[in-house]
Amino acid sequence: MTSMPAAERIGSYVKRAEQALNAAKNAALKPAGVTVSQYAALLFLTENPGISAAALARLCGVTPPTMNTILTNLQDRGLIERTPHAWHKNILETRLTEQGETVMKDADARAIHVERTLAQEFTADERETLQDLLTRVADRLDTIR
Repeated sequence: MTSMPAAERIGSYVKRAEQALNAAKNAALKPAGVTVSQYAALLFLTENPGISAAALARLCGVTPPTMNTILTNLQDRGLIERTPHAWHKNILETRLTEQGETVMKDADARAIHVERTLAQEFTADERETLQDLLTRVADRLDTIR
């Protein structure tokens, strides 16, 4: 017998919401030919052209080896290019190709549809409260690692 019922565990509700969001985004992104992880990498590459794989991994919340696998798959499909940094030859700068930009636009429209559909479930005040609460959850969990 456990001393804390599952219904009282906030983490189970956060996990359920995360799983549902990932499932919805995976379904939405499938026609664009990318996974949620690949989409996240493309999104952050759009905002940070030339970023290193290690920095991109931190932004996407994955390990560097996982990011290297994601980038290899995107590069094999011609969606990104990786070139040596001008001064730091051991660092590869990563950028979207023209084809990558096209795929990103399609994927982004699909992901935005999921986000907007979700946002419609809440009033503006509720969205702000939810964002504040989720930020508090993450900030608190960051202190107990």
